[in-house]
Amino acid sequence: MRTIPAELVDRYEAEGWWTRETIGDLLTRGLTAAPGTAFRVHSAVRPWEGAFGEVELTARRLAAGLRERGVRPGDVVALQLPNWMEAAAVFWASAFLGAVVVPIVHFYGRKEVGYILETVEPKVFVTADRFGHLRYDPELSAKVPVVGVVGRDFDDLLADEPLPGVVPTDPSAPALIAFTSGTTRDPKGVVHSHQTLGFETRQLAGRYPPDRGDQLTSAPVGHFIGMVNAFLIPVLDGSPVNLADTWDPGLALELMARDGLTVGGGAAYYMTSLLGHPDFTPAHLARMKYAGLGGAGVPNAVTRRLADLGITVFRAYGSTEHPSITASAHTAPEDKRLYTDGDALDGVEIRLADDGEILSRGPDLCLGYTDPALTERAFDEDGWYRTGDIGVLDEDGYLTITDRKADIIIRGGENIGALEVEEVLLALPGVAEAAVVAAPDARLGEHAAAVVRLRPGHPEPTLDDLRAHFAAAGLARQKWPEELHLVEDFPRTASGKVQKFVLRKDIAAHQE
Repeated sequence: MRTIPAELVDRYEAEGWWTRETIGDLLTRGLTAAPGTAFRVHSAVRPWEGAFGEVELTARRLAAGLRERGVRPGDVVALQLPNWMEAAAVFWASAFLGAVVVPIVHFYGRKEVGYILETVEPKVFVTADRFGHLRYDPELSAKVPVVGVVGRDFDDLLADEPLPGVVPTDPSAPALIAFTSGTTRDPKGVVHSHQTLGFETRQLAGRYPPDRGDQLTSAPVGHFIGMVNAFLIPVLDGSPVNLADTWDPGLALELMARDGLTVGGGAAYYMTSLLGHPDFTPAHLARMKYAGLGGAGVPNAVTRRLADLGITVFRAYGSTEHPSITASAHTAPEDKRLYTDGDALDGVEIRLADDGEILSRGPDLCLGYTDPALTERAFDEDGWYRTGDIGVLDEDGYLTITDRKADIIIRGGENIGALEVEEVLLALPGVAEAAVVAAPDARLGEHAAAVVRLRPGHPEPTLDDLRAHFAAAGLARQKWPEELHLVEDFPRTASGKVQKFVLRKDIAAHQE
């Protein structure tokens, strides 16, 4: 792990941003205060309905069962589960024991899961017998001492008597390892402590609008923010948990109408797929008061469209490494909320390097990576994290992400920022979502390729249509897409971010 400068530790503790409370303590306090709060899983495969107290009992029985099997503070508990009740039970049980939880996105395949298990060497692995493309493979976990399979033998891990209280644990010790995807050959294991994770939970909970309504959580709980939003923030503020184990806009609209739920944001894709669904009505729109957007590029065309419908839009910027760097309050001026990624949050410091790269540090910044070489490259001795993102700051301190260092097309020696081209593409009638990536070019090395998802019922544009559109927009000709590919949906990470490396690989393969 990285060395955190002593002056930062002293400041975070003096300000109360880092406390002596562990995640187990946080959960125990919240669950004790609201045991009757509803907990529901909306699923065609494994639906469940109950209350916090019932889930806590399962978690404490599991914690006792794992303790009988030798699990102690600092041991690793990995889980690969959909958004089911058992995922909460495993996470909460791990926190009560002071174990390090490793959530794995349920649609990861053999290669990713095998790499993660080999990296973290868990004492416990809990997974599903089957769900979607997930199938339990005993060979993957052959070296794991304790394995539980939901739908098969998970209940065998539960002790008759629940674990009381919380096992004492150092709050500065690791609490969670979250594996990112989509930007490197293998997932990167990001290590968070009880202190960084606890601060992130309190900070996010404190920024949500008080009248946001009962939220539907479809983001996978195997993803860092999905787990925080599903299993920590609701316990902290005593709000109901409503999980869906797949993102189905039709189901979301049904639950909004039937149960009074709402979808309050996430990746822009969640909002645009609701608006573009044939079942969407003004009654649904009335329940969508807020849209907190982040987790992927947030196009200005989308924020403007949502605002014009009367939705209060606010944006945020962060990563698995540093979850909440900037955000706009829902009460901020509209131009800040729609067109910037917000200003620095409590305790967070940001600055721009000479090349525009965003450097950040703060109480929710991770401890480092499971790979020491990655840690050494990403953090400096003063505690600054190199985000890999490029941005600009306005006179009021609001940050706008303009590009990623790796998200650049080099055409004939000239750099083209993909985000700039995507913004123009999204203004083309009928386009719901767009991504621009580098495609091989025999003459220039690379050129821009446009990959587009259309709204239902709109005619397919041609490359000539794109050229006319870009000409009208006034963008330099060398930035115009020279290929057009239409897709029904994009390959995505767990947070909904488009996996551009997959698009680049597919386009290159088609040209061979």
